[in-house]
Amino acid sequence: MKRNTAILLGILVVLAIAAFFALRRPGEMSSSGVSGNSLVSFDSSAVDKIELRSPRDQITLERDGNTWKIVSPLRYPADEAAVKALLEKGGHIQLENVVSTNTQKQGLFQVDSTGTFVRIFQQGNEKAAFIIGKASSSYTETFVRKESSNDVYLATGVLSYTFSKPVKDWRDKYIYKNDQSSIREIGFRYGDTTFTLANNDSLWRVDGDSASFSAVRTFLGAIASFQTDDFVDSAVQTMPRLRATLDIDGTQIRFFWQKEGNKYLVQTSQTTQLFEVQNWRASQILKKKKDFMSNPA
Repeated sequence: MKRNTAILLGILVVLAIAAFFALRRPGEMSSSGVSGNSLVSFDSSAVDKIELRSPRDQITLERDGNTWKIVSPLRYPADEAAVKALLEKGGHIQLENVVSTNTQKQGLFQVDSTGTFVRIFQQGNEKAAFIIGKASSSYTETFVRKESSNDVYLATGVLSYTFSKPVKDWRDKYIYKNDQSSIREIGFRYGDTTFTLANNDSLWRVDGDSASFSAVRTFLGAIASFQTDDFVDSAVQTMPRLRATLDIDGTQIRFFWQKEGNKYLVQTSQTTQLFEVQNWRASQILKKKKDFMSNPA
C-alpha cells in the first residue's frame, strides 16, 4: 500500500512539473498583480464615430449633435445609455496581466476574428482599436488585445455586456419618454369605452372624479419610460385587432393585440416604427377607469 502511494505521489509531482513548464512555453507568460494601466485611452467627449465588428454583426454608430444614431446596418436612434457606457468603459479598461503573446493562441482567447473589434474615431481619425474576447473561466475578467499588439491581457470585469451586443440592443428602446411632471392629460379608448385621466389644479382626476394618488403615480412611472421588448422591421401583412388607444398630450399610442405570443404590436404617432411589447409590460399601461378611482364601485 505504501509503495503504491509513493508511486502515485511521484506521478503527481511529474505531472505538476510538466504542467508548470507547459504553461511557461515561449509565447505565453503570466504575471501577478494588477498593472493599473488601461488598454487604450481617448477623450470620450470628442468621439464622433464607433465601429463594432463581430462574427454576428457589423455596426456603425455616429454622433449627431448631442445624440447618437445607428447608421449601419440600419438607421435608427441609438440607445444613449449603451453608447455612454461603451465610451466610459472603453477608455478605462483596466489590465491585470499578460496571458499570452503567441499569435497562434489568439483564437483560444477569442481576440482574433471571433471576437468583437472596436474602433473609436474623432473627426475621421482612428483614435483606438481593440478586440474584446471571451470571459475568463471565473467570469470576472475578459481577455482583450489592442489591434496593433500581440499581447493578450486579462482585463477586469465582464466586458461583453458593454461591447458585444446585437444590433437590437444598440437601438433606442423607448416607445414613449417624458418627464412625469410634464404629463397633464391621458385619454384612454377601449373600443367604444373612453375616459380621461387629467391633472387639474395639481390634483389628478378621472372624468372629474378624484383619482388614487398611488395608482396614478405607478401609471405615470410606467408610461413616462415606456420601452419596447423588440422591434418589428418586416412588413406586417394583416395588423391584429386594435385593443386600445392612448392619447398623451398630443401623442397617440395604439395597442394591437396579437394572441399568438401573448403580446401587443404598438405604434405611435411620432414614428413609423412598429414595436413588440409583451403582455406583462403593456398591462402596466393599459389601465381601466376603475384602476384609478379612489373609491371604485
